[in-house]
Amino acid sequence: MALLMAMLIANAGALSAQSTDQLHTDWADLARYRDANAQLGAPHPGEQRVVFMGNSITDAWAQYFDSMFPGKPYVGRGISGQTTPQMLVRFRQDVIALNPRVVVILAGTNDIAGNTGPSTLQMIENNLASMTELAQANGIKVVLSSVLPVFDYPWAKGLEPAPKIVALNVWIRDYAAAHGAIYLDYYRAVSDERGGMRSDLSTDGVHPNEAGYRVMAPLAEQAIERALKRRR
Repeated sequence: MALLMAMLIANAGALSAQSTDQLHTDWADLARYRDANAQLGAPHPGEQRVVFMGNSITDAWAQYFDSMFPGKPYVGRGISGQTTPQMLVRFRQDVIALNPRVVVILAGTNDIAGNTGPSTLQMIENNLASMTELAQANGIKVVLSSVLPVFDYPWAKGLEPAPKIVALNVWIRDYAAAHGAIYLDYYRAVSDERGGMRSDLSTDGVHPNEAGYRVMAPLAEQAIERALKRRR
């Protein structure tokens, strides 16, 4: 009996510790931009704020915003490694609450890489559609970006992502056309003959370098201008 009681107490302690760990796991990284969002405040009258929502590609790009988009009220809300379900969880606080005129969404590659577990294209599409619907329901124009080309992920080799990215981009293009969003095609500008990213525009085949971002910047500007002119 004493042994049984000791085992129960030990198990209860382990479960308690596990529960505590779970409580302190910020799976969607909601804390990342919490303070920055509070400091940003509401847009000024007439300000055409744009939020860039994404993963590490967007996260790293934000450091170049001042030089590539001088004078523009563009806000980076990318988080390295994130997948579309994580972005969907934080979409309200990191996009909607900031009251932008436009959101530029670049997401899906980490889902294909399996960063938060196995993911089908349908799952990615559902999350992109949900973010689009949330934005539009709150009067925010949506720019849906093509996923950047990848021949192989350095951290998840052998997944053959290239054809999956092509298929996802076809869906993004068609969904945008059918739902009043703007399709932003980075893919054609940065891809090589293998369906990967051009070697002069990336050091790892996944993330753009500064030259890559300089190719992407005018494409983003054009898409944002088109979105701002949309009535719906």
